[in-house]
Amino acid sequence: MTHHVSVSHHDKLIQELRDAPDFASAYLAAALDEAEEPGGREALLLALRQLTEAHGGMTQLAEQTGMRREALYRALSPRGNPTLTTLLAVFNALDLKLALTPRHAHAA
Repeated sequence: MTHHVSVSHHDKLIQELRDAPDFASAYLAAALDEAEEPGGREALLLALRQLTEAHGGMTQLAEQTGMRREALYRALSPRGNPTLTTLLAVFNALDLKLALTPRHAHAA
């Protein structure tokens, strides 16, 4: 008799974010690209919460950033509005850096 173990989509995503840094970076970059779209800001904050979960959770993030856990929960909540300082600290703790590219390519 074969037993199939079911893994939820959420658990699979968290594992992939933990185990594949290039995937995690691309996942967050896609969320950043969509941040100005309707619902995009909330999706970006969700992606940050998922990355946080993949990297040990909010308590560990608080320790790594030197910020209070409650402040991080509030900043990254669906209605959160994190400051640039908070975002940079979170990116650093997640071993990511913010990189900018031109919105539109210029014709040569």
